[in-house]
Amino acid sequence: MYIQTQFVLALIVFLELKRREKGRLESFTRMTKVYPNASFTGRVPPCKAEMEEVMTVWKKSLIFNCNGFTVFDGKGDLVYRVDNYMEGNKGSILLMDANGKALLTIRRKKMSLGLGDNWLVYEGEETMAIPRLSVKKSLNIFNNKCLAYVTAGESDGRNNKTMYEIEGSYSRRRCAVLDDRRRLAAEIKRKEEGRGVAFGTDIFRLVVQPNNIRTDFAMALVILLDQMF
Repeated sequence: MYIQTQFVLALIVFLELKRREKGRLESFTRMTKVYPNASFTGRVPPCKAEMEEVMTVWKKSLIFNCNGFTVFDGKGDLVYRVDNYMEGNKGSILLMDANGKALLTIRRKKMSLGLGDNWLVYEGEETMAIPRLSVKKSLNIFNNKCLAYVTAGESDGRNNKTMYEIEGSYSRRRCAVLDDRRRLAAEIKRKEEGRGVAFGTDIFRLVVQPNNIRTDFAMALVILLDQMF
């Protein structure tokens, strides 16, 4: 009887150990599916996605019969909107937050002597102050990769240090915004559904590196690329 009792206890302990080992293995398997490079130490390698902001841009206003943009963050929350947008807009374009507060005002400035147009970006709804950004379409035929240059303040021909340079193809929704040290600040990418099915060009991703550019500035550059091209 004593031997039978000991055998049963040993069997129970053995089964419990097998159950715990199976649980640890299943837990690790789930982790490696999410983090393929995770090791048995349990440490998860730094995720690049934690250092960037991925937004979905929809070229459509939420207001009926009005052109614009609607922008959602990675959680699906509304973050930016443009409701007064028109092709070739001669007035001001307002980039607003989800509540309709104006964050940036974009105005077009005609240039003389065939130098092309300049777009100025102001904080809030103020257009009498010094603009924060000046954006100019690239006319350099020897650098067809470059779409536009971004400088600080109002470009007057004397202070033209480039803050950002935009390269790629906006029509294909493949653009990169590079800072003055050629570091990636933001990207425009095609958005894909499951199984590699791509959306149309009216829905795309804006991936921002917040350490290199403000997210509202990045969205303002999207609006300006749409004006230019």
